[in-house]
Amino acid sequence: MRIKVNGVELCVETFGNPADPPVLLVGVTMLSWPDELCAALAGRYVVRYDLRDAGESTFVDPDAPTYDLRDLVTDAAELLVALDLGRAHVVGMGVGGFVAQLLALDHPDQVASLTLVSTRPVAPGPVDPDLPGHAPEMMELFGRPKPDWTDRGSVVDHMTGSARVMSGSRGFNEQDARAAAGAVFDRAGRTAKAQRASHLGTMFAAIDCRPRWRERLGEITAPTLVVHGDEDPFFPHGNGVVLAAEIPGATLLTLPGIGQGVPRVTWPAVVDALLRHTS
Repeated sequence: MRIKVNGVELCVETFGNPADPPVLLVGVTMLSWPDELCAALAGRYVVRYDLRDAGESTFVDPDAPTYDLRDLVTDAAELLVALDLGRAHVVGMGVGGFVAQLLALDHPDQVASLTLVSTRPVAPGPVDPDLPGHAPEMMELFGRPKPDWTDRGSVVDHMTGSARVMSGSRGFNEQDARAAAGAVFDRAGRTAKAQRASHLGTMFAAIDCRPRWRERLGEITAPTLVVHGDEDPFFPHGNGVVLAAEIPGATLLTLPGIGQGVPRVTWPAVVDALLRHTS
């Protein structure tokens, strides 16, 4: 379904019973959260959505966005109101974790708990001296020839190769990676910009993310779970360690041998942790 919020339309999908505790999943597209993972969160009303300029939400130009990070936070806050969810358990992955952190800071009355997966406490760009930046293998990944973003096979091959690097020693599953890339391709627009944004979240390299929020992490009052793979090359594990240290009372769940995200092999542990954290 499409829901109008904050001057845009967001494509939204729900799982479960609306009477159950609501869980809002924030990634780049709703497919950042696979169907089976959403379904496994039994006893929760799971909501996932496409950010603007991604998937099937309002698309204008992710390379020259007229909105900023705080607008994406307002989108999420207004979506919770539009769905009449009250206080929700908010789970943010990767750059979606930026949105989740700021939702907890700027709209604390809407956040029952916070879970941060594979993210960091600073925006795109140079990191703080005490935070690890992208691992060396990422530089090689960034330097690879780009796919033909309008060709499904080219994009699926490219994103599967990226997943091989990003997933860590235990996380890569080629069948899942190819299926996920194909599903994202099929939902995004046919232009190169739409595909790049939906697969890579490229709008985050262009939007204004100021002001900084790391110095405010101590203001977060929602119970917080930090989930981070110890082989994450994009936002290395030290970023999760810092988040857990600087958010009062936060718990860190480290996923051994895992890179970015929560691949299938982690689902038993991650689902168990999420169900306990959102009870």
